[in-house]
Amino acid sequence: MTEAVQGLLRTFDALTNAEKQEAAEQLLRRVVEEESGDVPEVALVAAAETLFLELDAREAADGQS
Repeated sequence: MTEAVQGLLRTFDALTNAEKQEAAEQLLRRVVEEESGDVPEVALVAAAETLFLELDAREAADGQS
């Protein structure tokens, strides 16, 4: 993983949960828009599910659920 990506992830980790959700939505949109071909819907659903499960786990660990 590059330092740029590591820095991005550190910054992402410092966001509030609402900001993380907004950032994730925007990143997914940009990835889809940048793809020259179609991204399979199943891949997008899997990526979103993984992301939201991770956020739910973090919220539960923080006692916010």
